[in-house]
Amino acid sequence: MNSITHINNALKELDDEVQKILLNWDIPLNEKDNLMLPILQQKKVLDQTLEDLTYLKDNPPTPNQACGISKYRED
Repeated sequence: MNSITHINNALKELDDEVQKILLNWDIPLNEKDNLMLPILQQKKVLDQTLEDLTYLKDNPPTPNQACGISKYRED
């Protein structure tokens, strides 16, 4: 799945961004928290999406099938 690759790349970029903020000694701690909060929220959403896509890749849904109700209809 191509989307899994894109999500992994985005997660790596977010991790790099967080590391840059953490290693910058010029930014006060409360400002670091404010800068990292939206990044970590994005990371949380991407982690969940990656988990869901990985599950679907490993356990694909069955193809659409008729429900079978037509067997019980009287025409």
